[in-house]
Amino acid sequence: MNHYRDEWVANWCQENGWTELFLERKNSYWAFPPGAVMPEPIPAQTLRLIKQKNGFCVEEKVWLMAMGGISLLGTIFSFWFKCPIPIVFAFAFDAIAVAKLEVDEV
Repeated sequence: MNHYRDEWVANWCQENGWTELFLERKNSYWAFPPGAVMPEPIPAQTLRLIKQKNGFCVEEKVWLMAMGGISLLGTIFSFWFKCPIPIVFAFAFDAIAVAKLEVDEV
């Protein structure tokens, strides 16, 4: 999952004089710093600040809504059927989704 929108990082690069932005692999952006002849990775701290400023991307919002919906349905079905299995499945799905939402440090 890509936790940053390319536009967010491109805007930061324009504001700070970095040029020729490219995505090496997921969540690993590289660009030429001001006055440099070799590209360097965008610092992880900068990416965290960009993420903090802009919040969740669309894909993350979809996962969060799916987590809420499946948790609600699991709770309702567990109560209705008087069986814990639906809420166990909801918990398993939520655990996987939370792991996907974790931002990997590069």
